[in-house]
Amino acid sequence: MAQFDALFKPLKINQLTIRNRVVSTAHAEVYATEGGMTTERYVKYYEEKSKGGVGLCICGGSSVVSIDSPQEWWKSVNLSTDRIIPHFQNLADAVHKHGGKIMIQITHMGRRSRWDGGNWSTLVSPSGIREPVHRATCKSIEVEEMQRIIGDFAKAAGRAKAGGLDGVELSAVHQHLIDQFWSPRVNQRTDEWGGSFENRMRFGMEVLKAVRAEVGRDFAVGLRITGDEFHADGLNHEDMKEIAAYYNKTGLLDFFSVIGSGCDTHNTLANVIPNMSYPPEPFLHLAAGIKGVVDVPVMHAQNIKDPNQAQRILEAGYVDFVGMTRAHIADPHLITKIKLNQIDQIKQCVGANYCIDRQYQGLDVLCIQNAATSRESTMPHIIQKTSGVIRKVVVIGGGPGGMEAARVCAERGHKVSLIEKNPELGGQITIASKAPQRDQIAGITRWFALELARLGVDVQLNTAADEATIRGTNADVIILATGAQPFLTQNPHWGAAEGLVVSSWDILNGTVAPGKNVLVYDTICEFSGLSVADFLAHAGAQVEMVTDDIKPGAAVGGTTFPTYYRSLYEREVIMSSDLVLEKVYREGDKLVAVLENEYTGQQEERVVDQVVVENGVRPDERLYFQLKQDSRNKGQIDIEALYAAKPQPALTEAADGYLLYRIGDCVAQRNTHAAIYDALRLCKDF
Repeated sequence: MAQFDALFKPLKINQLTIRNRVVSTAHAEVYATEGGMTTERYVKYYEEKSKGGVGLCICGGSSVVSIDSPQEWWKSVNLSTDRIIPHFQNLADAVHKHGGKIMIQITHMGRRSRWDGGNWSTLVSPSGIREPVHRATCKSIEVEEMQRIIGDFAKAAGRAKAGGLDGVELSAVHQHLIDQFWSPRVNQRTDEWGGSFENRMRFGMEVLKAVRAEVGRDFAVGLRITGDEFHADGLNHEDMKEIAAYYNKTGLLDFFSVIGSGCDTHNTLANVIPNMSYPPEPFLHLAAGIKGVVDVPVMHAQNIKDPNQAQRILEAGYVDFVGMTRAHIADPHLITKIKLNQIDQIKQCVGANYCIDRQYQGLDVLCIQNAATSRESTMPHIIQKTSGVIRKVVVIGGGPGGMEAARVCAERGHKVSLIEKNPELGGQITIASKAPQRDQIAGITRWFALELARLGVDVQLNTAADEATIRGTNADVIILATGAQPFLTQNPHWGAAEGLVVSSWDILNGTVAPGKNVLVYDTICEFSGLSVADFLAHAGAQVEMVTDDIKPGAAVGGTTFPTYYRSLYEREVIMSSDLVLEKVYREGDKLVAVLENEYTGQQEERVVDQVVVENGVRPDERLYFQLKQDSRNKGQIDIEALYAAKPQPALTEAADGYLLYRIGDCVAQRNTHAAIYDALRLCKDF
């Protein structure tokens, strides 16, 4: 397409011709099981991206070269053993057969890990200074250990080449061992490995020379760096330009990959994978600055989600390759859809950071809105038409689970109606999007709405479905996705029935006006509590956020809670932990909230004019129990079939009447991904 001509211009990296300018950059997938091997799940995840048209994948963020750089926590790829070579061959073959190229990031993480697992390694850093994020202690590295690790880098690169991969990327970003030597924050040595610029560069330079000697000149070798550490005592942009130019002059590097910000503190970590609160490509200028001092291709990946955005960046010459990594987690067929002029069908990343926040909890990377990603062995990205009976399917509820159920059933070729009581689709996504830092999450709903219209789903808004209406549809399959309601009645002393407390939904939806002096009590510690506190503070309220957990937002991931904390601290929100809301009572025109310390039992009171309680939700089960008894399957999902990704046995039974299923929060509170996953794995075989 002429509109996106810059995206589709091939470009060479060393001897490789990359078919387009779009890259899936290195990230920790948390899929490399069996001791860090790239097993079937890992291979299929990258094969799907190549099948979808991406030019280059750099896999294995933080893949380790040495046995004393722990990989167990993130299930990263283990290049410290020859066992990896045949696994790499499987990976390379799977990507190459679809025309893509595949490299791997290799590293020693130094202090940036944990020691209490696996081999129980003693962590190392240039000067024995611990990293705040991982809180793990380390020793000052000795020269003999440096020499061993330099050799490990070379052997790891050799294994990547022997396995048929197309190149390696040395990680000198995120405060791994190479850039720990670079940074005066961490390197306080007085020997030949510290102090002067050349001395601080020495370790990384020796690694590069050893790697190049091992793999030869025709194998692609790149370097991933930050454009600015964003620390007053760290490396700034001018420092990083000097470092890039220094390594570039060796002629040993074939590309640079540049991102913005260090990430050795919680605050800077949030910058590295910008969530939806950030503007588009916030650190592009740093990559462009590096491009100005080097003569090999430069890649950049931070918050580039849209093909128009990518085209503009490339056309202007800021960088040579755009990394659209989370964009490909959301939709691995992004490039193919651009080629086919199916732009509106691209499932665009909304920056929820569900993927990366799971990774920082040691969980496998998943997409909030695409349940097929990383489940390619069992879940389809492209839904095939049924060759069986065409059914009449009625879905009640237009939240994420209901929308996915309607979409999948319609793709299968069934006649689908979706009934939603509200004037718009989205369910709890719509509520979440009202918060100051969550507006882009509405993109999930926009995509579903476009797809439902394209597929001809009969969407009935402003329609409250009752038992008689649903029975009158004569549906073959009824799917209930009616969601849930705020759970304010758990403690009768909160006085919900008397209106003494309101929910976060009441505030975000505008049902209740924000007070001036507000106590937010959050027992869930996920997005809703932080969002409503932020909303109230933006509205000018004086807010105290109270939780019975260890801190407000304790369950919000590492790349996301810092952006909330920045906003809350800026607006002087008071944050109090370890306090249980025991009782609320009225005193004159004020409310008194009685709080009790979980550990001491000591009580204290707050006098406020509004109490907002975030206590999760309770399922809306009314319709389910009205319809359950007459359904053929008594409303039951065969969980053995569901968990094995097989069709529901009831679908093959010849009988009159309707099948009834329920998904999402009308079963039990979970999250957006869970609702979408339940819908996909239930409906893909209808």
